[in-house]
Amino acid sequence: MARTDSRATAARAPRSEGETAEIRTALQARRDELREEYATAVAEINSLRGDRLTDTAGDDQADAGTKTFEREQEILLANGILDRIGQVERALERLEAGAYGWCEACGDPIPVERLAAFPSATLCITCKQLEERR
Repeated sequence: MARTDSRATAARAPRSEGETAEIRTALQARRDELREEYATAVAEINSLRGDRLTDTAGDDQADAGTKTFEREQEILLANGILDRIGQVERALERLEAGAYGWCEACGDPIPVERLAAFPSATLCITCKQLEERR
């Protein structure tokens, strides 16, 4: 579905080395933040795991269910962080390939405001809205 005609490619103005370096630095910093957040989440899950496995004396089904639910929520949060790390790494790959800032679906530029709010965006607002409606 992605536009591959020469007009879309020709319309892309190359970024200056300074702009590319600035974007790369911001994306790398965000990736590093997320990696630290993920490491903290995993360490917390692992430390709580031992407490939960040994501290079950006197638990009824509701207590056991609550502990299981909380653990699942912590794991979901950690997996969400992993997904965001993947998005940032993909943005870095797109930056290196010269495709960063261009919609993967239609080939149009992604507005700067959208990239400022969501630096790893791969779709323009219109294409993202269409994707979410499906």
